[in-house]
Amino acid sequence: MDRLRKLWQTEQLYEPLSDDTADSNDHDHRPQRESSKYAFSYINYTIFFLLGMSMLWAWNMFLAAGPYFQMRFRGDAWIFENFQASEISVSTATNLVAVLILARLQANASYSGRILSSLIINTAVFLLLSLFTKAFLDISARGYFGILMIAMFSASLATGLCQNGVFAYVSGFGEPRYTQGIMTGQAVAGVLPCIAQIVSVLSISSPENKPRLHASPRDTIAPPSLAPPEVHPNSAFAYFLTATTISVITLLAFLYFLARTGRQSQLLQNVNSLEEISDDPGTRKTVPLLVLLSKLRWPASAVFVTFAITMVSPVFTQRIVSVRPPSQQPAILQPACFIPLAYLFWNTGDLVGRLLTAMPSLSLVRRPKLLLFLAASRIVFPGLYYLCNIRGRGAIVDSDFFYLVVVQLLFGITNGYLGSTCMIGASEWVAPEEREAAGGFMGLCLVAGLTVGSLASFAVGG
Repeated sequence: MDRLRKLWQTEQLYEPLSDDTADSNDHDHRPQRESSKYAFSYINYTIFFLLGMSMLWAWNMFLAAGPYFQMRFRGDAWIFENFQASEISVSTATNLVAVLILARLQANASYSGRILSSLIINTAVFLLLSLFTKAFLDISARGYFGILMIAMFSASLATGLCQNGVFAYVSGFGEPRYTQGIMTGQAVAGVLPCIAQIVSVLSISSPENKPRLHASPRDTIAPPSLAPPEVHPNSAFAYFLTATTISVITLLAFLYFLARTGRQSQLLQNVNSLEEISDDPGTRKTVPLLVLLSKLRWPASAVFVTFAITMVSPVFTQRIVSVRPPSQQPAILQPACFIPLAYLFWNTGDLVGRLLTAMPSLSLVRRPKLLLFLAASRIVFPGLYYLCNIRGRGAIVDSDFFYLVVVQLLFGITNGYLGSTCMIGASEWVAPEEREAAGGFMGLCLVAGLTVGSLASFAVGG
């Protein structure tokens, strides 16, 4: 009992300090909440929401487009089997290296420049993928795999720039609702691509002259048990073009945001002598990563564990099909739609979980040790996948409802709630001048969790 009482006391003491609890003699050295120099703006919130959506749109687009990629890779058994894990590994490794380097380049950082660069790169990548749905259809599976890996590398680099830039940029405003807007936008980025993929597949019927996707003589044809679903290139073209449009809209919105906040910043400077929230690298304080780790060890560990466990989901989702026999499957349960449908349930749960963080009564920001415990307890979800219909070999729990709702939806809810709570609360544990660095550091921990989980994904999936 004494040990439990000590643990509880430690948990209660680990709280962000406010003005009324900080000692006046130590006022300049203790973490405190500081009011934002800008009034809350729904316009700004919407733009941060768009940035969050654009940040993860590419990632979710690659996942939901799995049926189309399966069709392109049907000429090579190894690529067909492992392209999903390869996508995840290239993406997360690139993202981790980019965020790690960017996190160390704080003093001369232009966070707005990093955000703009990411949006431009994503636009170019999506245009390239759109082109390859109409041209070069005779390219071998290995050739298209190389193109896809280059596209994944570029998009992941853009995601790293955006993650580091956006989380650091928004932390400087000292407004938790803006961070919640980013996290909500990320969740919407998981829902909308899945819907777009399902609609594009259902709305475009397979033509009599099916697309010519020939295998190279050196390719090893995928076995019949791994036969891919038929997906018309027009549906993929519409899908990738939608992603391009999202990137362009977000780019224009952020340019407007920079002009708008620049005018507000100049007005504040003229009215009073408050320190300006800006992207000026000359006034930025460099905070060592070890200092940030000491202050954020619990929420940083929780966000790492949360996303490391989450990364097993894509591999399973690509391999689980409906429990109904193929002859009895409606169009929505056929693999070309069932796979993005499963992602839709997961990402809808993720969105719900992130929205729950807006309810103060459900907040666990002041309970970081509990956050870590709940994050670690999610290890039960990978085991639940083995109860489902992996590769059509039969399910222990013979129910699509169990897979889509109990497994996918709840897995997504826990990811959205815990991940968002960690990211939103991070700025409360550091001093105001350390907020930007803390935002970038938490983004680094998130990506590190994704990377570890992606490497582990090669060993799972059945």
